[in-house]
Amino acid sequence: MNASTVRQFSASAERDATEKCESLLIEHCRAGETGAFDDLMAQHQDRIFNLCLWHLRDSEAAADATQEVFIRAFRSLHTFRGDCAFSTWLHRIAVNIAWDQAHNRRRRPMPLSSLESENALSFEPADCGDTPDEALSRRERRHAVREAVVALPEHHRMVLVLFDIRGYAYAEIAQILQLPIGTVRSRLNRARTALREKLELCRELFE
Repeated sequence: MNASTVRQFSASAERDATEKCESLLIEHCRAGETGAFDDLMAQHQDRIFNLCLWHLRDSEAAADATQEVFIRAFRSLHTFRGDCAFSTWLHRIAVNIAWDQAHNRRRRPMPLSSLESENALSFEPADCGDTPDEALSRRERRHAVREAVVALPEHHRMVLVLFDIRGYAYAEIAQILQLPIGTVRSRLNRARTALREKLELCRELFE
C-alpha cells in the first residue's frame, strides 16, 4: 500500500467516524437535547464563518450570517434526511444565506483589512522561518490573492472557495450549490482562469 493510498484510507476513515458522531448528535438533537446541537455547532462554526466571510467580505456581516445559518439549521433539522453529509447540508444553508444577505444589503466592496488576520483565508501557509523581507513578500502575495478572489463574480468565487480553500469534491459542491457537476467544473475552470489573469497584473510578487 503506497503513501497516497494510506492517506486516502485515513481520510476516508476519519470522515466516516465524523459522520457517525454527527449522526448520533443529530439523533440527540431530535430527541430534544439542545446541548447536542451546541456540539454540532462547535464542530462547524469556524468553517461556516470563513465561508460567509469570503462571500460577504466583512467580519461583522459574516458573524451575523453564521448565527442565522445555525438558527435556520436548528429549526430545519427535522428536514435533514441524511442523503448527504451533514456538513454538505449545512454549507448549502450557508451559501443561500450568504447570497441572500449580499443581495439584500447591496453592500459596496469592503476593504480587505477585516480579512488580514484570517489564516483560513490564505492559499499560502505561514512559515515561521521567514526573514522580514520574506514575511513581507508573503503577506503581499496573500493580499494580492485575496483581493483577486473577492473580485471574482460571486458564482465563480463560491465554487473556487469551496473547492480550492474548503477542499470539497465536485460532487459535494454540486450538492451544496444544487448544480450539475459539469457546471461546477466549468465555473471552477473559469474562476481559475480569471484569477490567473488578475494575478498577472502583479506577477512580480510570485517570481
